[in-house]
This record gives sequence, C-alpha cells and structure tokens, in this order.
Amino acid sequence: MEHPAAYRGRQVVVLGLARSGVAVAEWFHKAGAYVTVNDKKEREGCPEADELEALGISVVCGSHPPGLVHEGIALVVKNPGIPYSVEPIRRAAELGIETVTEVEVASRLCKAPIIGITGSNGKTTTTTWTGLMLEAGGLKPIVAGNIGRPLTDAALEAEEDNRMVVELSSFQLKGTQSFRPAVASLLNVYETHLDYHGSMDDYVVSKQKLFANQQPEDTAVLNWDDPVCRATAESIRSRILPFSVRQELERGLYAKPPLAEAKEAGQASMLVYRDEQGVEHEIVKHDELGIPGSHNVENALAAAAIAVASGVPLDTIARVLRDFRGVEHRLEYVATKANVQFYNDSKATNPTATIKTIESFDQGIILVAGGLDRGSDYMELLPAFGRQVKGLVALGETKEKIVRVAKLAGMSRVKTVDTAKHVQDTVTEAVREAFALAEPGDVVLLSPACASWDMFPSYEERGRMFKESVHNL
Repeated sequence: MEHPAAYRGRQVVVLGLARSGVAVAEWFHKAGAYVTVNDKKEREGCPEADELEALGISVVCGSHPPGLVHEGIALVVKNPGIPYSVEPIRRAAELGIETVTEVEVASRLCKAPIIGITGSNGKTTTTTWTGLMLEAGGLKPIVAGNIGRPLTDAALEAEEDNRMVVELSSFQLKGTQSFRPAVASLLNVYETHLDYHGSMDDYVVSKQKLFANQQPEDTAVLNWDDPVCRATAESIRSRILPFSVRQELERGLYAKPPLAEAKEAGQASMLVYRDEQGVEHEIVKHDELGIPGSHNVENALAAAAIAVASGVPLDTIARVLRDFRGVEHRLEYVATKANVQFYNDSKATNPTATIKTIESFDQGIILVAGGLDRGSDYMELLPAFGRQVKGLVALGETKEKIVRVAKLAGMSRVKTVDTAKHVQDTVTEAVREAFALAEPGDVVLLSPACASWDMFPSYEERGRMFKESVHNL
C-alpha cells in the first residue's frame, strides 16, 4: 500500500468495528479519505457505530452487502480475525485491490523504532516484560498491538525517542506488506489457529512475515530450541540474536547449565549473555525470576535478548526479571481456599500452553479446561494427564474430547459442566466442582487449552469470571 496520507480523496473500506478498526477508520477520515466501515454484527452489537457516524464516517452493520467492495475502492483494511474467505476480501482480490491489516497502516505512521514480538505462546508475557525493561532503561516504550491498545492510536502518539513494543498475532502479520521492525522476535511455533490459516504452512509463513523487510542493521531474536525458529534464520537478512534453555551458544542468551540438566541436579541455571567477543555476562539465576515455570525462563531470555538489542544495561534487565510478577490471566495467582491454591491461566488457548503451565507446578492439579472446538483431538495432553493432573472439570464445545483424553490417562476424578443460560453460572459450577475434587495442598488451575469464543467474548472475560467465582466460594 501507499503511505496512508496518499488516500486523501479516495475510498477506503474498513472491515470490522473492533478497537483497531475504529482507530484506523478515524485516522483515514481525518486524513481526508472517504471511509466506509462494515461489520456483520447487527447494529445493537456495534456500539462504536454512532461515534463514527457522528464524525461523518459511513457505517454498515448486519452483513457484508453486495457491492461493498467495487472498482472505486482504493484500499481495504481488515480486522485481523476476519478470514480471507469472506466475500468483500475475495472481491478485493479479484479486483486487484490491496487488503491489509491495521499493523501495516500504523507502521507507516509510526515515527518510533518498532519492536515486534510474535509466537504461538508467551507473547503477552514477553511483550510486557520487554516494555518494563525498556522503561527501566529510559527508552520510553509504548506497548501496543495484540496486547490491547490499537497500534494506530499508539503510533500517532509515538515520537522518534520512543520505542514501540508490539505484540503481534499471525492474523495481524498475514496482512502486512512493508512492515519492518527494528527488533523482531519469534518465540516459538506450535500447531494452532489452523481453522483460520487452513494449513501449518500458511501459519508459519504468516509468522515469518515479521522478518520479511528487515535489513542487516536490524535484529532478529529467535528461540534456538524451536526447529521452526531455527529454520527461519536461514532466510533472515538481519543480525540474529538467539536464545536457548537447552544449550550454550557461541553468541546470544542461554541458561547455564541447560535448564533440564540444572533441574535434574537440583541446581539453578544462570541466565547468561555471551557477547560478540565471546565474553559471558551473568544476568540472574532462573529461580530468582519473578514468575515461575520453565516456559517463563524462555520468555525471560527472549525479553532480555530484545532489551540487549535495544541497549538496556544488563543490571537493569536483571532487576526487572526479578521484580516482574506476571500479567493478568497468565499463570495468575487468585486465592487460597482451605489450603487449595487457585490459578487463572485463561490465556492458555492451545494445548501446548496448558502443558507448559501444568509443568510449572509440583503439586497435584485439578484442571478446568475446554472451550472452542478447532478440530484438535487434544492427545498432546495425555502425558500431563497421566503425570500431574489428578482431576478434570471440562466445559465448552471440547469438553467430551478432553474428557476422553483424561479417561485414557486413567483419571477417575472427572466432571463435565453444561453451559448454563448465564455463562457466569457455568463458570461458578466448574469452580465448585473443581474445589470439591481438590485435596489440601492441591492447585485448581484454569488453563483451558482452547480459545474462549464458544462461550465468552474473550479469554479476559473467561478469566475474570473464574476469579470472581473463586473469590465467592
């Protein structure tokens, strides 16, 4: 696409009335474009419509009407979650009209260097940790993107002395063209979102677009333990700064000794940065991190590597690694009731994330899981179910699939919860059932292994309902 300012006096269609759609529609309108916003939700489900129409922006709700996209349209900006199979996007492709996501638009407007962070798991924790490190280092970060704040809003605020720290999904990256982060990090790649992408290849290629426009002076931070990340390095033009919990590296950040070896020996690994001269710099021991779990050692190394690439001093990085206590809905401690601890891990929207969270605990676990059915059989959960998970409360579209895995693992304490008219009642029942299955010293863990959209508008709402139910026990 051209620079957004070039669309003055031209017609732009924005698909989707979420926060990012509203932000980008308002910007194009102020820049003099003729903007039409379209959302297939009915008007009563589009509270932003009145605000946009008051500005003079055309809003069409309830469907994707025929003729919405025609030869006179100069650009389509889509909500990342809208599939490319919908009629307006297919029509745009037929007419040769460019379709992009808000990330592409915002990156053209942003004066600050961009730090882009993506991966199947760990994005929010790593993005938040990175923002705190850069803030402590005096680099004036602005944290935005998939983490909550629309990137367009943030980009318009940013100045050259800021750093734009952006959490990015595969959905957002798929719709980019010239997006170029100064520092880009791919944390890991696991099978997920195949209902949207159609294939693992498309999912991987979408993630790899993060690096497509980087130049030799930019930096790519890669998980050297992940085969997809490592293979991605072969096509990257920028400087590569790897991280690893499994091996020492000639240059990069790693756990020394490797994390598994250290745990087996009952020791703590030291997180180390080896610079270009081969000199090792100790940062912090892994058991001093402010949040538990092997996956969070990976997140810590990734965030530290991004901070190193951005010029943050190592002692500042170490202090933030110790002080950070995690983000809401990601391995979040909720309360202790009758010597049973409750944790909210609603952000775990795929089996791999749930497995990593389960492995963070030494106690017995009563797991609350289930949600949107994307076609997985959830057999990846079998080893964890046979080892640490003592009981299961399943809900949502996938409950029977997850119960099947639990029974294959020989689990006897298994309950299912039907969806009530009021979803809060469903969650309350699930929490009560889990509490009844638990014994003193156990953990009740909400870690669904599924997206939330079968019952909830977001994983945040699912987590909030869980916490409310726990506090009301």
